[in-house]
Amino acid sequence: MTAGVRHLLGLALAIVSFVGTIVICALPQWRIEKIFWESSNVAPQVFIEGLWKVCGPYSAHTECKEYEEPFVSISQDLEVARALIVIAIIVGVIGILLGAAGSKFINFVPDERKRSKIAMASGVVCIIAGIFVLIPISWTTITTTTIQNNFNNFLPHGTLELGASLYIGWITTLIIMLSICSCIQNIFLQYLFNGFCVKYDCIVTVKLSH
Repeated sequence: MTAGVRHLLGLALAIVSFVGTIVICALPQWRIEKIFWESSNVAPQVFIEGLWKVCGPYSAHTECKEYEEPFVSISQDLEVARALIVIAIIVGVIGILLGAAGSKFINFVPDERKRSKIAMASGVVCIIAGIFVLIPISWTTITTTTIQNNFNNFLPHGTLELGASLYIGWITTLIIMLSICSCIQNIFLQYLFNGFCVKYDCIVTVKLSH
């Protein structure tokens, strides 16, 4: 696989990760709480928490309310996640723009050495974006699991589950982690066999041209 193709593949993975981050930010399914009644004829109450609103049986039908409304509060882990995910989206945009600027196909920067440095910067920025996604996903997963383990002590007929946003977030983070592994591997091989290479191509999935 040529450096140019690897570069485009890295940029494509960056865009996929960026879309995944937007999805988990907008999708109100970070945590699902189900409350079952002793009577089997009564449907369970389901509350679905997201970063911006919580959905539940507040009236005759399921209704979503924003956390700013009265009697609707957001947990600490989701409040921190909201800030970090927004930062991750902003950082992701910067990483993609740098990746496009460092692309050999777009040729936005004529000087190849500067273009390679921009591509490397793109990879670093996208790794930072991945960290901002990993922290809230991990924290909410651990918090939800911990609460669930002690849930029956307070509410015997209730369950707490991980929402779809967390699974999407783990997949998004995995893509970025694979990019980091690729970067480390290429840098290691570059130093091992060729020493420091001035001419490199490292973007998102981070690849160095030999």
